[in-house]
Amino acid sequence: PVAGLIPMVVPHRDRERYALLHALVWRVRHGERHLPEVASDPLVHRLGGMRKAIARDLHKMHAFLRFRRIETAAGERFVAWFEPDNHILEAAAPFFVDRFRSMDWTILTPDGSAHWDRATLAFGPPGDKAQLPEGDGFEAGWRDYYESTFNPARTNLKAMRAEMPKKYWHNMPETAAIPGLVRAAASRTTQMIERAPQMTIKRDPAKAVAAMSDQAPKTLDALNAIIKRSEPLVPGATQAVLGEGRVGSTIAFVGEQPGDQEDRQGRPFVGPAGQLLSRAMAEAGIDREASYLTNAVKHFKFEERGKRRIHQKPTAGEVSHYRWWLDRELDFVAPKLVVALGATAVLALTGKSIPITRARGPFRFERLEDRFQGFITVHPSYLLRLPDEAKEEAYATFVGDLRRVAELGRELAG
Repeated sequence: PVAGLIPMVVPHRDRERYALLHALVWRVRHGERHLPEVASDPLVHRLGGMRKAIARDLHKMHAFLRFRRIETAAGERFVAWFEPDNHILEAAAPFFVDRFRSMDWTILTPDGSAHWDRATLAFGPPGDKAQLPEGDGFEAGWRDYYESTFNPARTNLKAMRAEMPKKYWHNMPETAAIPGLVRAAASRTTQMIERAPQMTIKRDPAKAVAAMSDQAPKTLDALNAIIKRSEPLVPGATQAVLGEGRVGSTIAFVGEQPGDQEDRQGRPFVGPAGQLLSRAMAEAGIDREASYLTNAVKHFKFEERGKRRIHQKPTAGEVSHYRWWLDRELDFVAPKLVVALGATAVLALTGKSIPITRARGPFRFERLEDRFQGFITVHPSYLLRLPDEAKEEAYATFVGDLRRVAELGRELAG
């Protein structure tokens, strides 16, 4: 505990930090081995407060630092100015190396500066805000994005200031829009309430689901026949994309929804993400032909942009409408192990929004009455969206997940 506490206290601005740490080490070395666990001790309490302050300061720097683009003789570079409460620059910089490894950047603070050239992280003397370039075009785009995602119905100034203290606002381009957004919140909320529903009249999800449940199919083929002749519950889609594989498969994979290629061919996982999944399954020793593959949503939801059909993520309500199909489908297939590929699949299987980073790995899907052992991992489309330098590691982790799936499948198959 002491070894872990020291690096989280040393960056604090309190001039007594070294003396306090020395006192803690001395007492631990002279008989009070469990002192760091005694939260009521004044020394431990004070050092714990410093540790929390550093953790909070790091979190704020990671969240609120904003880069601006400049052109130099060596090419493009990104520069940011930040004023942390404590001496955290060296502790915070590795986060930005991991996040922006393929960029040249500089972080300026009143205490020092950090410089990354895509290969080496170096630290230098204090910076000056005057070195920061004027706002660039990207900042205007960021403000537009912030305004478009601002929810006026959830305006809570107290919570906003608690999460994003005003002392950071002058370095964040989007905050210039906040006063106007807050002033207009009441009228925008009224407009949202009065606005007509977006779903077209010919689609009635509640009636569609009721009609399906009334038919009570006895086989997977009968269920698929219902799916094929039912109205899509999402806009777009030329046909329903059914699950594929044999009844009784040991492993079933559940994705989000069909993509453009799946919608055209009427088969699941045949587009770029599906091809990546097939490759990973093969590397992990999972036979795709012996597995069952399906999606939480059976129709392709998209937005037309010119000649392209751009995927749109299904809403929680749309996922809920399709859940009856998925439940019956898994009843008929009766796999030993269900693999949820991504957050939408997890939502469909549990009825809850669960972060993949928190639940990744073996998981029991309680809402299915313990019928299926589960496993949660990312959707292969997530890997396709990553920058090139991050793809290789993320893909290796994904294959590692599928190897664990293969092992679990063998155990459950007996």
